[in-house]
Amino acid sequence: MLRIAYAPIYKYELPEGHRFPMQKYELIAEQLVYEGAVQSSQFFHPSLLDPDVALLTHSQTYWDKLTEVNLSDKEIRAIGFPINAHFIERGRHISQGTVQCTEFAFQHGCAMNVAGGTHHAFRDHGEGYCCLNDQAVAANYLLHQGLAKRILIVDLDVHQGNGTAALFQDNPAVFTFSMHGERNYPLRKEQSSLDIGLPDGMEDAAYLSLLYENLPRIADAFQPDFVFYQSGVDILATDKLGRLNISREACRQRDHFVFTFCKQHQLPVVVSMGGGYSPRLVDIIEAHVNTFRMAQTVFF
Repeated sequence: MLRIAYAPIYKYELPEGHRFPMQKYELIAEQLVYEGAVQSSQFFHPSLLDPDVALLTHSQTYWDKLTEVNLSDKEIRAIGFPINAHFIERGRHISQGTVQCTEFAFQHGCAMNVAGGTHHAFRDHGEGYCCLNDQAVAANYLLHQGLAKRILIVDLDVHQGNGTAALFQDNPAVFTFSMHGERNYPLRKEQSSLDIGLPDGMEDAAYLSLLYENLPRIADAFQPDFVFYQSGVDILATDKLGRLNISREACRQRDHFVFTFCKQHQLPVVVSMGGGYSPRLVDIIEAHVNTFRMAQTVFF
């Protein structure tokens, strides 16, 4: 059974300009249940991330600033959201959700987080709507517990996972693979294990060809025993921040390929949703829901 981490946003009141991108999390869950893709019993509300687990990835100073809601104005501007205690609390639930998903992935092959993919969070600061790096936190947890030895992070969000890249730049146990818009945010890229910068306007066939060529090659060379997949849908042609020209169907094929590859190679995979900023919510929701549909089709 596919298990899905879900941390509702109802406690966090955002100013008007920030409500739109956050609405998707509740609507994804509602759509999945409405259409019968999953049952409500498949969702679980994660507990709070334990400080000891967080500190495997983030610095003590930064953790204290977050949990005490004591960030400077400059640090808040870099994150891009007004910060309050509820926002930090939800971030802790989201990161713990990705940690807990690893257990379900070991059991069932795949588990998913309705949120997460907060790949712009560094060891000592946040950026780009990201405070805690959920996949990095979960990866370091697995390594620390001896549950995995070689972890592959497949980041297919349109923005480079600069925080993730920096966190694991000197760690040979984690391979970071990022396909992202070369001219997109962040302006200053970090060095992943493999970065593939995509030109503005790239279309379906070229995008999928790069993925089909590189993922098997990476896995053959690195031999991972666990995968984290950042499945951002901001690659869509409709996305106001994406700058690529990828169709919803190609996005679905992307997800199907990643899941099929993981299942065929018996690699447990945990999925975080990542970005999606199309002007119409229906475009965002449908693309994200496709990712859950593909997981159900391939694994269950």
